[in-house]
Amino acid sequence: MPLNIPNLITWLRILLIPVFVAVFYLSDHTLSPYLKNLCAAAVFLLASITDWLDGYLARRLDQYSAFGAFLDPVADKLMVAAALIVLVRLGRADAIIAFIIIGREITISALREWMAKLGESRSVAVSMLGKIKTTFQMIAIIMLLYHERLLGINVQLIGSWLLDIAALLTLWSMGYYLMLASPKLKKHLN
Repeated sequence: MPLNIPNLITWLRILLIPVFVAVFYLSDHTLSPYLKNLCAAAVFLLASITDWLDGYLARRLDQYSAFGAFLDPVADKLMVAAALIVLVRLGRADAIIAFIIIGREITISALREWMAKLGESRSVAVSMLGKIKTTFQMIAIIMLLYHERLLGINVQLIGSWLLDIAALLTLWSMGYYLMLASPKLKKHLN
């Protein structure tokens, strides 16, 4: 396991997951509900920034590694799944939306692994659609974790709408990746 800056940042993202989850288990005497929401949203925002930063630094510093390529998407999926589970538990997100997003992540991860074994990993490389989906998803989760009104704006409502859009983009991107992989899978199954 190469210890380079991008991989250390990815490990930091993984370590931040229990932090934003634990915030909601503190008593209201330890941390007010408002501060819980603010802290959880801030920690998730920091984790989201590290998602961009580790990839940027890997390219900029030419510090790619097979381990980093494996760990980065795992960290992303763990972070999003943990946040969605917390949001469902808090009644801020619908369980079916969480199921769609988490289910898609598992499906596409399995598809990518299978395609890699077939030597066809390029056919399911990350697309712009996937990046747009991730952007909507991250912004929605931050808003839903924050949950408070901001400058008179109902952040919870906007976050819910963005999460619904992210779920639709999730289904669309899953269909797109399955469509791209389909000819390669048919070729190897025959």
